[in-house]
Amino acid sequence: MTQGKRTIIANIDRLNKLMDENRLDAVVARSGKNFTYLSGFAYPGTLARHLDFPDSPRAVLVVWPRKGEPVMILNSFAAPLAQRDSWLEKIEMCDDYGESPYSKVVEVLKEKGLDNSRIGFEKSYLSAVHWDEVDALLPKAELIDCTSMMDQVRWIKTPSEVELIREGARRLDEAYLEVFPTVKAGETERDVHSRLIAACLDREANWAHGILNSSRNTVMYGGESGFQFELGDIIRNDYVFWYQGYPGHQSRTVVLGNPSEKQKKTYETILGIYRGTIEQAKPGVKASEIHRFASDAFKNAGIKGRVALAGHGVGTWWHQQQPYLVPNNDIIIESGMVLAFEPHVDYYHIQDMFLITDDGQEHLSPLFSTDEMLVVG
Repeated sequence: MTQGKRTIIANIDRLNKLMDENRLDAVVARSGKNFTYLSGFAYPGTLARHLDFPDSPRAVLVVWPRKGEPVMILNSFAAPLAQRDSWLEKIEMCDDYGESPYSKVVEVLKEKGLDNSRIGFEKSYLSAVHWDEVDALLPKAELIDCTSMMDQVRWIKTPSEVELIREGARRLDEAYLEVFPTVKAGETERDVHSRLIAACLDREANWAHGILNSSRNTVMYGGESGFQFELGDIIRNDYVFWYQGYPGHQSRTVVLGNPSEKQKKTYETILGIYRGTIEQAKPGVKASEIHRFASDAFKNAGIKGRVALAGHGVGTWWHQQQPYLVPNNDIIIESGMVLAFEPHVDYYHIQDMFLITDDGQEHLSPLFSTDEMLVVG
């Protein structure tokens, strides 16, 4: 489907189908995930924080009618980016800090004759104040929470989306393979992290982020610090390489110096659990069943710890999306989903993305083999 300067790669057929099933005349995208998905451009840097703050005065939105031309509600910072990168053409300007972007949304809906219609808003991404504002300005409209519906739209990928994810993964693996072999004892977490981010940017990442810690650092998600690596350390890592709004997202187990026999055996056990977990992900299986397999496998192997997350969907803007492979999630796995698998309980972190197919799974990040730990230093 072609709208403006670029071909739309979002799953618009599925969007239309689900809008019809939910009897929606329009949806209004507010979250970073859905704004990026429908507009086709990634909001970079510091500006990006405004996409997911419900009370941000710099909110940007897409009004997507079931019939007719979509419209972006933008401020002066976002408009030049959209004119350069978006596949949509129609823009309505909003004076950030000077007027409410939601009043501009209402104007657009009224101009399209949709002020007496069923309209989907992402209730999870609007503040209570803004929801009430829209409700008051559209007294004849029926406002419907479309957050879950939009998750369902995004979780089945088009071939073009899969190719962007595959390319982002390839570039992240290249960055890993450039940086990790250079790590030496005495370097800090911050030293290595900065080189990884630079390697991602050198490979044309829109932006990149992640975590990197020594196995001796007991604050696993405490950010990169001056903590120094020593021989024998496992280097835990978990990065995202954003390429044209889509993530390369994988983790590799790296050991500094020759691994001990215990480290080798532990990695071999965890690798077996990891690959077994992936094999469970087939069309028709519940997300919770995949998590249960991973959790039971760790217990049966005598490895202590809680498997908080066995994996998750990926997509535009934010790398963790539905379906989450967690307890009590009844979402059914479908062909066309892209899942990142990462069942782990400690610093031995392996993660890759796979496309779910009718026959099983297609590996999207194969460049950096996980058959063995990477030995460096």
